[in-house]
Amino acid sequence: MSVDKPVVVYGVSGYTGRLICEYLRELGVPFVAAGRDADRVRAVVEKIPGIETADYEVIGVENNAAALAEAFEGAQVICNTAGPFIKFGPEVVEAALQIGAHYTDTTGEQDWILAARERWGDKFAEKDLLLAPGTAHMYTTSEIAANIALEPGGYDTLDILVLWKGLPTYASTQTIFTILKADWYYLEQNKLVEWDHLSAFNVSVPGYHEQGVAVPWGGMSHPIWFQNDPRVSSVRAIGGVFDRAVMNGVADTVKMFEEQIRPLEPAAQEEALANIAASLQAGMPPRENPRINRSIDSVHASGPLGRSHVVIHGNSNYKQTGLLQAFAAFSLIQQRPQRVGFASACQAFGYRELLGQLRGFGLVSEPIVTRN
Repeated sequence: MSVDKPVVVYGVSGYTGRLICEYLRELGVPFVAAGRDADRVRAVVEKIPGIETADYEVIGVENNAAALAEAFEGAQVICNTAGPFIKFGPEVVEAALQIGAHYTDTTGEQDWILAARERWGDKFAEKDLLLAPGTAHMYTTSEIAANIALEPGGYDTLDILVLWKGLPTYASTQTIFTILKADWYYLEQNKLVEWDHLSAFNVSVPGYHEQGVAVPWGGMSHPIWFQNDPRVSSVRAIGGVFDRAVMNGVADTVKMFEEQIRPLEPAAQEEALANIAASLQAGMPPRENPRINRSIDSVHASGPLGRSHVVIHGNSNYKQTGLLQAFAAFSLIQQRPQRVGFASACQAFGYRELLGQLRGFGLVSEPIVTRN
């Protein structure tokens, strides 16, 4: 069994997978929509606006490396949305490596990004392939802002804030609870330093009078992407949703985990967290409305003699993720990325190029840049 389409989107029965397919259709890229249940995948894909104009097929495949490699043979790119990735990602990465395909995913799990770098980064580089976990709004749009902030040079510290308005998907909720078990890190003088899981911050939100609440959110991707960047020695990234009540609930949940669930055996931890996650978000949230679902990516860069602040206002953060994934695939089937092996989306495709795509589809504003 093999495919004759260049791109596979795996996990299409979920919210983000559908959006990737939607933007692949708009970019004119033939694709395979795949998941463990072909009927569920087909039901989702058939609701995509204009899907009758797309060149696609639907397949079902179980989540093991051999089956995935056999099913996806012939593809050039695998876009993986089936999380939590620390649980289900290794099989998909192994399949991509086996068939010689580039790999991207939408993870927000810092422990998975670290694992991917250590286990497969060199192997992908040896095959001239890209391994780009974490290609998604909450990490890539703010990474774009960070690179713009660093443009003049002379800065060595990044302070990153990501806020969005909306509801997490089922998969995102599962991920949020999965990362509670992991260690979270920020970068301090080129070394990864562990966060206190109970950390929470009142933050100034650009463009708003009311303060927000943000948390380390599992450590975020940025300390890993910038760890070996000679421009930067320290990176802290925090994030959350605009709703203070929701974020206060997140802080309470983290505290509950530390006090009541962390002492349990691993299997009991898994069961308790899965039950909590399912009770909070068991279905698919409504399609995003750009008037409601807004995002803010704010980055301060600082150095001994200067400061730089970049803000990107946007909308529809899941649509941003869908477009970033689709453009990554669109680019990879046409040309070699700027970096192979383990790399972020900005490192692989260029932050100005990614910004142009988000601007072109009306998902973000022109960055607001302040320097002194």
